[in-house]
Amino acid sequence: MAINKILAAALAVLAGAVSAPAKAADYPERTVDMVIPFPAGGGIDLLLRALAEGFSAHFKQSFVVSNRTGAGGAIGVTYVARAAPDGYTLLFVPALAYSVLPLMQANVGYTDKSFVPICQTFENQMALIVRPDSPLKSVRDIVDLSRASPEAATFAATAAGTITHLAAAQLADAAKIKLNHIPFRGDSDLMGQLIGGHVDFASTTLASAAAAGPAVRLIGIFAEKRNPALADIPTVKEQGYDVAPTSFGGLFAPTGTPADALAKLATACKFGVQQPGYVDLAKRLHQGNDYYADAATFAKRIEIDVSEKRQLLVRLGLAQ
Repeated sequence: MAINKILAAALAVLAGAVSAPAKAADYPERTVDMVIPFPAGGGIDLLLRALAEGFSAHFKQSFVVSNRTGAGGAIGVTYVARAAPDGYTLLFVPALAYSVLPLMQANVGYTDKSFVPICQTFENQMALIVRPDSPLKSVRDIVDLSRASPEAATFAATAAGTITHLAAAQLADAAKIKLNHIPFRGDSDLMGQLIGGHVDFASTTLASAAAAGPAVRLIGIFAEKRNPALADIPTVKEQGYDVAPTSFGGLFAPTGTPADALAKLATACKFGVQQPGYVDLAKRLHQGNDYYADAATFAKRIEIDVSEKRQLLVRLGLAQ
């Protein structure tokens, strides 16, 4: 009888151990998948890989990068939105995926409520560039060109709804002018058209503009303050137009992920962005001074961005 009681008690303890949810101290117990919805090799992808190294070192557990591409990023984002909210499938993406894709694509498979922010880890600034021999010297010159010839003022940028297009569109909206968008697949494609004299100016990522070197001339950067790597280039705001859209983003988890896992991930994120490899890469990619933000600051910035982008897309006729 005593043996039966002991056996029953042991089985009860074992059953409790098996059924009990994982404790905060146990996370992560296995490999964590960090999903990016863009191809390998781009600036954001390189930043994620550097961040993943920091997470792996912090947790002494594997954090791997998965590139799930397609549909302008929607496939990868939707994959994470549908994943189990257990902290083992995370998303690394620009806020644009929240504020623009769900508004431009019907039934995209997620909304801005599908995820919770963990940390902001990058901020890719945009720039206005011209040919070295262009008569355009400032943002004011672009505005004056449009007012003198509204149908002729052309600019190159990536596809409608991308951040480089929306940066110039937001400038046009603020200045009450018309700018004619010539879309291209990527920065490298549009750069050739600009240099060849087929458009008046281009809106591109600052990193691409800087990489072009003397082949182009920067006349303004979309940012709240000057970029430390290019301190002699004024912001668009300094030139009289209150426009500073950037491609900021970072790490997210599916809504419903346990708070203890989120807290541990947030701590690891701050550790990751402070590692020399990440800091050096951020500098080489011309990140702004404020590329890192904690979860609360990141969430507030996303909320504002979603509201602003919704209003802009409606005015541009691009919202579904």
